[in-house]
Parts: sequence; structure tokens; C-alpha cells
Amino acid sequence: MKAYTSATRSFVAKPADVEKKWVLIDATGLVVGRLASVIAMRLRGKHRPTFTPHVDTGDNIVVINAEKVVFTGRKLNQKNYYHHTGYIGGIKERSAKFILEGRFPERVIEKAVERMLPRGPLGRQILGNLRVYKGAEHPHEAQQPQVLDVAALNSKNTRLG
Repeated sequence: MKAYTSATRSFVAKPADVEKKWVLIDATGLVVGRLASVIAMRLRGKHRPTFTPHVDTGDNIVVINAEKVVFTGRKLNQKNYYHHTGYIGGIKERSAKFILEGRFPERVIEKAVERMLPRGPLGRQILGNLRVYKGAEHPHEAQQPQVLDVAALNSKNTRLG
């Protein structure tokens, strides 16, 4: 059997070694699924060379203007979100349009990102690093978040109409 030297070992990040950044994303005119995949990748830490699957190596992400996201095709009217009341036959559904025009439009982004993250304790911990606000105001100015222009990453990330 060959003994491993320090040169051949893989890097494994420890929670104490992780340096979290703050990132600000303006969701105005961005496509929901594409925005959610960028956010999920950043939350998980997969954009870093120090990514470790069992450690939260991602950034803290602040999303503003969540009510201004767009869906492609006819998803705005046809996409449904389901939840169960806990009673027999208590399945409820709401359309994406109903949620976006309602009191908490930020839930569309939160659900899309949540479903792209792993289930379990680590996924719940990672989701705690996401903050979504429906307006342009957010209480995280003291953290000096860096602006990430998701629209500039790919021309398909935004819809003008």
C-alpha cells in the first residue's frame, strides 16, 4: 500500500477557515430559474476552489427587488406551488402570478433556491445565508455587500419584456 504524502492529499475546508463574503443581487428583470441556480451555486460555495461538500463554504447573499423577477413562457400563469394543510384532502395550490402579486413575492425565489440545495441539516444551514427582500431597501449596508450583476453573466438571464 502506498503511503500518502502531504503533496497528494486533497484539500478539505474546515468551518473555522471559511471566509464568507456578502453579495448583493438586484433581481429586476431576471429569470427566476437562472437566478436561483446562480444563487444556489454561490450559497453552496461551488464557485470557490476551496469547495468542500460537507462544509458551508458559500457566501451570504442579499437579493433585492424580488417582486420584479420574471418567468419565461407561460409559467407565470401555469406554474403552481403546492402545500398541505395537514388535514385529509388539504392540498392547496397557488399560481406563481398569485404569489408574485401577493404579500410575500420573495417566496418565489426562496422556494426556487431551496429546491436546488441539498436536503438535510447542511441544506437548512446554507439556506439561512440567503436574505430576500421585495423592495430595493435592505438592512445589510453595514456588511458592505459586493454587487453581483447576474444579467451580465449570460444574455439569457434577463428578459426585457
